[in-house]
Amino acid sequence: MLIASKKLIGFICPFYYSFPQFLSIHSISPSQTLEDSIRAAVEAKTYQQIPDLLGASKESFQNPNPFSFLSTFSQNIRIQIIDEILQSFMSLRPRSRPKVAYSCLISYTLQSPNPLPLALAILQRTLRSGCLPVPQTHLLLSTAWLDRRHQSESVRTILLEMQSIGYHPDCGTCNYLISSLCAVDQLTEAVKVLKGMGRAGCVPDLESYGAVIGAMCAIRKTTDAAEMMKEMVMKAGLTPRQEIVVKVVAAMRAKKEIWRAVEMIEFLEKEGFHVGFKSYELVVEGCLECGECVLAGKVVMGMTGKGFIPYIKVRQKVLEELACVGEWKLACALRHRFSELKS
Repeated sequence: MLIASKKLIGFICPFYYSFPQFLSIHSISPSQTLEDSIRAAVEAKTYQQIPDLLGASKESFQNPNPFSFLSTFSQNIRIQIIDEILQSFMSLRPRSRPKVAYSCLISYTLQSPNPLPLALAILQRTLRSGCLPVPQTHLLLSTAWLDRRHQSESVRTILLEMQSIGYHPDCGTCNYLISSLCAVDQLTEAVKVLKGMGRAGCVPDLESYGAVIGAMCAIRKTTDAAEMMKEMVMKAGLTPRQEIVVKVVAAMRAKKEIWRAVEMIEFLEKEGFHVGFKSYELVVEGCLECGECVLAGKVVMGMTGKGFIPYIKVRQKVLEELACVGEWKLACALRHRFSELKS
């Protein structure tokens, strides 16, 4: 049942925008509640007035939700009405004008029976308008998603259900879902969504991997983070952002896994990725903390080869530690490199 292109009469036909009718719903009379005004706009199919009604109202938009009356309709009719509302908002400018309406719609839908895939469609239109849902959406969306997944339905099946109402899953929608799952400590499910995106015709991007890797680093799951980084580079062919590399290296340093951090940098350099100064600096400091002064010296030598020079305290510490263990040759080589780089 394709609805996205159906019966947008209220949006297209001038009859629905007759001047007297516009005046009757454009403002809210003292005896008229916000929900009554929204209902009137829906019945008249003057959907483009909904953002103005919400903007003019001093009522709370969430309690009760101004779209609560939609529960009196059957599910199919409710989906059709919301789809027509979403389609009518597409021509509004600025695109952020329906922000409050999107927020109310997604909040209402996520707290209704069978919220998916309609909630994903609303989320998609919200994100494409340049707006972000309110923070509570993370919890509501994650709950709705997990409820469906507990019915043993695959990620691909749930995402592709969007097509039944005229929408298609995209990276923006999936990435928001992934970040929502990560925000409520559902990292395992977030990984499943990432891996299931491709099977739904939506290839994971930097944001997809970045959200998952960042969440892994936050709870110091460094082994999983390293594997995901390698998958991102070798399988997906993506170049990780510098801040993600820093997070992985920092998590490894915190766990005293400094050799693994060095291996990660070597892997990225081998794959042609330019590792930034901050990542190198974290590794060198981690080496010194773990008593690996020779390894620190070798990393610093690699840094200088990239044109990076450690901060003066770090340089001095590395040279002192190398001298203490009798690694004069490496210490002298480093001094020479610093001199060449005029440091």
